[in-house]
Amino acid sequence: MELNEGNLQTLTEFLKKTLDPDPGVRRPAEKFLESVEGNQNYPLLLLMLLEKSQNNVIRVCAAVTFKNYIKRNWRIVEDEPNKVSDPDRTAIKANIINLMLTSPEQIQKQLSDAISIIGREDFPQKWPDLLTEMVTRFQSGDFHIINGVLRTAHSLFKRYRHEFKSNELWSEIKLVLDTFASPLTDLFKATIDLCQTHATDVNALKVLFSSLILICKLFYSLNFQDLPEFFEDNMETWMTNFHALLTLDNKLLQTDDEEEAGLLELLKSQICDNAALYAQKYDEEFQPYLPRFVTAIWNLLVSTGQEVKYDLLVSNAIQFLASVCERTHYKHLFEDQNTLTSICEKVIVPNMEFRSADEEAFEDNSEEYIRRDLEGSDIDTRRRAACDLVRGLCKFFEGPVTAIFSGYVNSMLAEYAKNPGQNWKHKDAAIYLVTSLASKGQTQKHGITQANQLVNLNEFFVNHILTDLKSPNINEFPVLKADAIKYVMIFRSQLPKEHLLQAVPLLINHLQAESSVEHTYAAHALERLFTMRGPNNTTLITPAEMAPFTEQLLTNLFKALALPGSTENEYIMKAIMRSFSLLQESIIPYIPTLIGQLTQKLLLVSKNPSKPHFNHYLFESLCLSIRITCKANPAAVSSFEDALFPVFTEILQNDVQEFLPYVFQVMSLLLEIHSISIPSSYMGLFPHLLQPVLWERTGNIPPLVRLLQAFLEKGASSISSSAAEKIPGLLGVFQKLIASKANDHQGFYLINSIIEYMPPESITQYRKQIFILLFQRLQNSKTTKFIKSFLVFVNLYCVKYGAIALQEIFDEIQPKMFGMVLEKIIIPEIQKVSGTIEKKICAVGITKILTECPAMMDTDYTKLWAPLLQALIGLFELPEDDSIPDDEHFIDIEDTPGYQTAFSQLAFAGKKEHDPIGEAVGNPKILLAQSLHKLSTACPGRVPSMLSTSLNAEGLQFLQGYFQVANVQLV
Repeated sequence: MELNEGNLQTLTEFLKKTLDPDPGVRRPAEKFLESVEGNQNYPLLLLMLLEKSQNNVIRVCAAVTFKNYIKRNWRIVEDEPNKVSDPDRTAIKANIINLMLTSPEQIQKQLSDAISIIGREDFPQKWPDLLTEMVTRFQSGDFHIINGVLRTAHSLFKRYRHEFKSNELWSEIKLVLDTFASPLTDLFKATIDLCQTHATDVNALKVLFSSLILICKLFYSLNFQDLPEFFEDNMETWMTNFHALLTLDNKLLQTDDEEEAGLLELLKSQICDNAALYAQKYDEEFQPYLPRFVTAIWNLLVSTGQEVKYDLLVSNAIQFLASVCERTHYKHLFEDQNTLTSICEKVIVPNMEFRSADEEAFEDNSEEYIRRDLEGSDIDTRRRAACDLVRGLCKFFEGPVTAIFSGYVNSMLAEYAKNPGQNWKHKDAAIYLVTSLASKGQTQKHGITQANQLVNLNEFFVNHILTDLKSPNINEFPVLKADAIKYVMIFRSQLPKEHLLQAVPLLINHLQAESSVEHTYAAHALERLFTMRGPNNTTLITPAEMAPFTEQLLTNLFKALALPGSTENEYIMKAIMRSFSLLQESIIPYIPTLIGQLTQKLLLVSKNPSKPHFNHYLFESLCLSIRITCKANPAAVSSFEDALFPVFTEILQNDVQEFLPYVFQVMSLLLEIHSISIPSSYMGLFPHLLQPVLWERTGNIPPLVRLLQAFLEKGASSISSSAAEKIPGLLGVFQKLIASKANDHQGFYLINSIIEYMPPESITQYRKQIFILLFQRLQNSKTTKFIKSFLVFVNLYCVKYGAIALQEIFDEIQPKMFGMVLEKIIIPEIQKVSGTIEKKICAVGITKILTECPAMMDTDYTKLWAPLLQALIGLFELPEDDSIPDDEHFIDIEDTPGYQTAFSQLAFAGKKEHDPIGEAVGNPKILLAQSLHKLSTACPGRVPSMLSTSLNAEGLQFLQGYFQVANVQLV
């Protein structure tokens, strides 16, 4: 693509179309851009456009497109073509910093993200001057530029907060500190001075405070892994200024907005975070400063209002106290009973109250409320922070704290009892307090695992929770109902089974509640209860115990999907999946009606897939319906195909990328159920599965390979008779997969099925080429994973076509090749093979080479006979060799960059392990003994003498054992 006006114009037109709400216009434009993004100069055209275009919308669109392009393509993946040409890479890195710093803020943010993606891959080795170029801009005095640099540095360095320690990381951080720490400190001091100079200029203050927030964030990232020497030496400067900023109150920076946090709040929140980091990690060095921070933060908490805009500040301030109070040598700060009472009264209780803002979220923004409350993304909420502080205080002061709060809980419940309609929020706070007091340890899988012994959970359940669950009007006091449901869910491992069984029908009723939060919690609670395990690892609640409620459960779950706001509710869908899984064959009578509803839902969401979890559970539920029904009646498979194929066809025709891996898995499951031949409806699809475009997407590879394996298993003869022209296409897929380190094992799955199922004559002409491709790959890049798969394939070939055929095809490729493969690969590497079936295939294959291949007895290859037998005995008797050479690092599928749909394995579409040898060989050791016996009768005396001269004593002893078990002896 040339850098000219014509191309800029074309690009502008297509970017415009990608913003069109009509999918008919938008999708083709997106496809076009995807098709040209591999061309040289494409990213440079985008940068030209975002710099020169007169239309601001197009500039922002170009910036977003550029960032996503970098995200998808910048990383260089081994075995895959470089998706950004080297000249483009150089040009981008030469221009992007300047472009970012001179662009308006909206574009600056996108480019800043792009720089951090590039930096993640290239800094420091391939982009050594990145930091110096950025640091020199601090001198500019222009805060638009300085903030651009700070924002970019923040997105580059924030990964230090969660990276694992490694030498590479240390050396990178050291390089950053050497270049960056001192200028950052100077900038911090200069900015604070400027704040004083411009104390009355609100516009200047806004810019300066934005800089201070970013500087404080960078401080956190650079200090996270360890305390750098530079910051330890300059702690006085940083901490004194942090403390001053915490206590600063500038009227000009106060905002009228009650929702949105202002700059002052954001700055103070970050400083609380920084102080908490030092208090937790570097407490010795921080000790001189700690008391004044505790005082400042305490005063901040007591004087800050209940408005939403202060939430982040208050929660970070409370988190600071929480991290301090559970450290042994700060314990003395909290020991006094008055201090504890004061913390409980002034900090904890007020921040546990259910505010009108929470009530609004509960009613109008249920998704966000659920995300915060259920999924623990409420890290920044006041309630969560208060809860953590209760837990922290209970570490040393469990008795006094429980006593103080028990008084509060009782008085709150008494207030509620006086006038429930008016005072229901008191009960809500009481339940929340009990929950935070009682929970010591918690896991996603079991809920609360450790409870405070001073709180009687069962008594509270019977007296205060059950009453709300049993209340006949499920829509009255929805917040309290949701609290009650959540209580059952959280304490499910602590409550006795009879209480849980009592709760199940009540929870099923709550699935019909109008409140989104309430019916979602009910679905989630049921799903969690259904996963609980009983004494002998069966489910705690059995299908028999569910029998009286089964119909109501299924009806209410599917009805809940029709409630406003819940048409794609992932919790309800997961509960449907879990109910199917628990109830098993009890659901069969309901499947004919339910499958129609599931298919309708699938058709609907495939138009615009937006909820990945919902979609995943939807496909899992389909798989369960198929599995459970067809296990009882395999013939029912055709009725599922009738229901699903029209939707699947539409998904395939519209190329709904997110759904293709799922569709292939469900089709594999259906096809594997067929007992005899392949129905024609599948054969029509076969040629389409070989299209290269489908194999370009990594997420499609595992399910497509499995689907092709199902085609081969059920329909190899139809393929060879009516679609023989497609065999080269099938082998082309194998060739592509085998070339990639990440996917070569998938290539072997495919070729193993071809060897196992295809009629021998249909692939005769291709066999030699298959081995040549494998040898080329062995020469170019030999990895442990490849060798393990190669060994299984060679032995499977030997089992299928015989040892003579294996020896002949090797020696036909190159004279003496068979001996080289035995000596260099099979004998030294066979110990690496893992997996029972894989080991069995190798054992049977090697046994055939030893006993059914004349060349092994009377040619140059004879010297390899005993070492091969020794290696086979090793495979039987020695532990697996799982060592991997140092220079091998595998690219995990998950590591491949970009937005490609990752492969999502459906748990309930699982494939049964397949043994190609099956019953023909029960115990390979006995087969070896019998085969050696047979060989020795054909050439008497030879085998015993080869054994006695070449096999070690241990090997002979094992062999003797095999002969005894097989009840044979050598001649």
